[in-house]
Amino acid sequence: YRLRCHGTYAASRAGGLVERMPHAPHYQETKFNDLNGGIERHFEPIKDYIADGQILYSMLNFCSRTFGTISPLCDWHIEVHQFRILAKEGGGKPTPEGLHRDGVDFLMMALMTRQNVLDGETRVVDMYDREIARFTLTQPFEAVMVNDLRVAHGVSPILPLSSDKPGYRDMLAIT
Repeated sequence: YRLRCHGTYAASRAGGLVERMPHAPHYQETKFNDLNGGIERHFEPIKDYIADGQILYSMLNFCSRTFGTISPLCDWHIEVHQFRILAKEGGGKPTPEGLHRDGVDFLMMALMTRQNVLDGETRVVDMYDREIARFTLTQPFEAVMVNDLRVAHGVSPILPLSSDKPGYRDMLAIT
């Protein structure tokens, strides 16, 4: 019910331009992902026409400039994740680990599309578990940007709006 493609990029400090890097596995420490952390995870690469496309590069350069302003002395290792979560009875889980941090500095999560889906509410909490925000992304390119060093995030399970056709939620996460 949870499909993913992955790509790796780099940007130079202070909001430098982004360049695509060779495909590589995704890794998170168990400290940040006790469900799937501690191992290299290999996902299909993002299709070239998307990975090298103007829309993705515009989003990546926007993130580089924005996060590069906040932290101008860092060169950036950037990972891009395309997620498709299938809506199913009992709930397709966009974040099976629940509220979590990803173990990165910054994160942008952008909705690409929702088809035949109920729920999928995003929650953002501070390090004391106090809720900062609660909302549902419903329109293409609606996004949230977070400082992963200071907050945790999670998304409620998604259900099919109608059982007679498939439902899914496509997201793009840039870390």
